[in-house]
Amino acid sequence: MTRSIGRLCFQHRWKVLIAALLLMVAGFASAGSVVGGMSAVKQQNVPESLQARQLLGEGGSQVVLLVEGVDPAAARTQAALRETAADARKLNGVTGVEQPRTASDGSGIILAVGIAQAGEEEIAGRVTDRLRRIRDTLPEANVRIGGDAWLRYETKGTAQQDMRDAELKALPLTFVALVMVFGGVVAAGLPLITTIVSVGVAFAVLLAISQVIPLDGNVTTVVTLLGLGLCIDYGLLLVGRYREELVRPYRRAAAGGRHVITREERAKAVERTWATAGRTVMFSALTVAAALSGLMAFNATGLRAVAAGGVAVSLVAMVTALTMVAALMSLFGGRIRPSRRTLRGEDRVGAFFAKMTRSVQRSPLLMAVGIVVVLLALGAPMLGARLALSGTRILPPDLESVQVTDTLAAKYGRTERPAVLVVAQTDPARLSQWAAQWSGDPAVVRVEAARPDGARLSSAALAVRGDTQGPVARGLVERVRAERPAEFRIWVAGQAAELVDVTTLLRQGMPLALGVTAAAMVVLLFLLSGSITVPLTAVAMAVVSLGATFGVLVLVFQEGWLSGVLDTLTVGGLDPFALAVIFAFAFGLSIDYEVFLLGRIREYVTTGLGTREAIQAGLRDTGRIITSAALLMLVVFGTFGMARMGDIEQIGIGLFVAVLVDATLVRCLLVPSVMTLLGRVNWWAPAPLRRLYERFGLREESLHEPRVEAGQPARVVD
Repeated sequence: MTRSIGRLCFQHRWKVLIAALLLMVAGFASAGSVVGGMSAVKQQNVPESLQARQLLGEGGSQVVLLVEGVDPAAARTQAALRETAADARKLNGVTGVEQPRTASDGSGIILAVGIAQAGEEEIAGRVTDRLRRIRDTLPEANVRIGGDAWLRYETKGTAQQDMRDAELKALPLTFVALVMVFGGVVAAGLPLITTIVSVGVAFAVLLAISQVIPLDGNVTTVVTLLGLGLCIDYGLLLVGRYREELVRPYRRAAAGGRHVITREERAKAVERTWATAGRTVMFSALTVAAALSGLMAFNATGLRAVAAGGVAVSLVAMVTALTMVAALMSLFGGRIRPSRRTLRGEDRVGAFFAKMTRSVQRSPLLMAVGIVVVLLALGAPMLGARLALSGTRILPPDLESVQVTDTLAAKYGRTERPAVLVVAQTDPARLSQWAAQWSGDPAVVRVEAARPDGARLSSAALAVRGDTQGPVARGLVERVRAERPAEFRIWVAGQAAELVDVTTLLRQGMPLALGVTAAAMVVLLFLLSGSITVPLTAVAMAVVSLGATFGVLVLVFQEGWLSGVLDTLTVGGLDPFALAVIFAFAFGLSIDYEVFLLGRIREYVTTGLGTREAIQAGLRDTGRIITSAALLMLVVFGTFGMARMGDIEQIGIGLFVAVLVDATLVRCLLVPSVMTLLGRVNWWAPAPLRRLYERFGLREESLHEPRVEAGQPARVVD
C-alpha cells in the first residue's frame, strides 16, 4: 500500500502539490476561527469546582483599576475616580461599577468594573483603555490594571506570544540542522516544506473536529509542538532512506559513464523507500495517535481536546509526509543524491553505531542492568512529587495583571484566586452570615466579605494559611463540603478545591488511559513485528524512560534545580494536566523511535540475518537517522521550553528530557542489550497469534539484499 502511494504521488506530483497547497491555505485561513472558538468552549462533565467557575463566568468578570502614588482621600483623586466610573458605566458590555476601595495602608485605591461574559476580550480591552485615561487627570499616579478578565486576557496573549516565538526560533534552527544532516539545501527543505503544509492542514481538520468535540486553547500547543516534531521526523526518515536507495543506481550510472540517473530509476528508489521507510512512518503515526487516544479515557474536556488535536495532527503528518514528500521528490529529486562519502562506501556514523552495538553486546546483561539502575535513579524524585495546578504561579511575575493580583490580596483583602471560594445561590448578606462560622477554623486566616456575582449568585473567599494548594487548604475543602447549608445551594471552588477535583478525576481515568495506550502499543507493534515479546519489552522500557523524565521534572519545577540556568519558574509541584500530556506525547514518541529501529531490524531478520547481527545492522543504518531526528526534536522542544508560561515550559522541557533519554540511554544502549539477551525469543508469539500475524500482519517483503559488514556471514544462526 505505501509503495503504491509513493509511486502514484511521484507520478502525479502537480495534482498532489496543488491539493496540499489549497488545503494548507484553507487551514491557515481557518486558524482564526479555530482559535476564536476555543475561547468560547464550555467545559463538559466537570467537577464541582469547575462548575462554580462556569457559573461565575456566566455572571461576568471584572477589570480592576489600581491607582497608587497619590492620596486616595484627596478631592482631586476622588473626582478623577468618579469621572472614570461614570465613563465606564456608559460603555457597552459593562454590567456595573463598584464603589472605590482604599488599601489597608492607605497606599492606593481600586475601582472594580464588572463586564459581561459575551465578548469579554473586546469589552475588557475597551474598558482598560478608558480606565488608563485617568492618567490624564492624575499624571503623577502609578496606574495598573488587573482583575480576572484582564488576567485571562494577558495570559492568553502571553501564551500566543510564546507559541509565535517558539515557531520563529524552531523553524530556522531546524532548517540549519537539516542542512548539516543532509549536506544540501534542497534535501533539507523537503521536510521543512512538508511541516509547514502539515500544520496548516491540521488546522483545517481541527475546524471540522471542533464541530463535534469542544476544543480549548491547549490544542494550538499540541498542533504546533507535535506537528513540527513529527513532520520533521517523518520527512527526515523518508529523505534519508531515499538517499540510501539511490546509492546503487548512482554506482551503476557511474560504472556506465553517467553522472546522473534517470527519472525511472528515481521512481524505483521512491517505491523502495515507501515500501520500507513509508511503512515505518505509517506505523509510527498510528502508534503516536494510539498513545494520545488514551487521553480520551479522562472525563475532562480539556484532555479530550488535546487527544483530538494530537490524533488529528499525527494522522495529518503521516498523510502529508507519504504524499507530499514523494511529489516533492519528483519535482526536486534530481538535485538530491547520496553524499560522495556514501558513494565511496564510507559510513563513519554507521560504523560508529555498529561498533558501539558490538561493544554493548559483549556484556548485554551488565549494560541492561546498569542502564535500568540509572533510569530508576533519575526517576526516584517522583516518589516525592507534588501536584499543583498552575494558577498565577505559571505566569511571568512581570505581567501587570499578576502584580495587581498580588497587591489586591496583600493590601485590599481581595483574593482573585483564593484557595477556597464558596459560590452560593443566594444574596451576599446570607452568604456572609453563613461563611462567618469558618473564621474560627485553624486553617482560615480571614473570611472575605461576600460579593454579588450576577443576578442570582454571590461568592465569598476563605483565605488560608500557607500554600493555597497544600494539605491544609485541601483539608478545609473537605470540611466545607461536608457542612453545606440547608437553606441554599453552594459550590466549593478555588485553587485547593480544583486540585482536589482534578486529582480525583485523573485518578479515576488513569487505569483506563494506561490500559488503552498500552494495549494499542502492543497491538500495533505486534502487527509490525509478529512478536509478542517485542511489544511488551518496548512498553516496559517506555515506562522506565518516562519515570526518569518525570523525576527530572520534579527536580527542576518542584525543587528548583537549575532554575537559574534554564530560566524556569519554580512552582513547587507539577501540573497534573501537563503530566498527562507529557505522558501521552513521550510514550508515543518513545514507541516512534522504537518503530524506526525495529522496522529496520525486522527487515534484516526477514532476509535471513541472525538477530544479533540484525541488531548491529539495524542500529548501523538507523543510528544516524534516529540521532538526527532526536536532535531536531530537541531543537523544537527546547524552543518551547524557553517559553514564559510555566505550563508550556513544563511540556517543552519534559518532552526535551524524554527524547534525550530515549534516544541515548534507551535506544542506543538498553534496546540492543535487551534484544541481544532475548535472542530468538524477540520474535516469539503463541501459535494462535503467529497464525493471526501470518494472515493479517501488515508487512512488506524487503526489496533489496541487506548490507552486511565485511567479514560477516550472510546468515547467522543464534
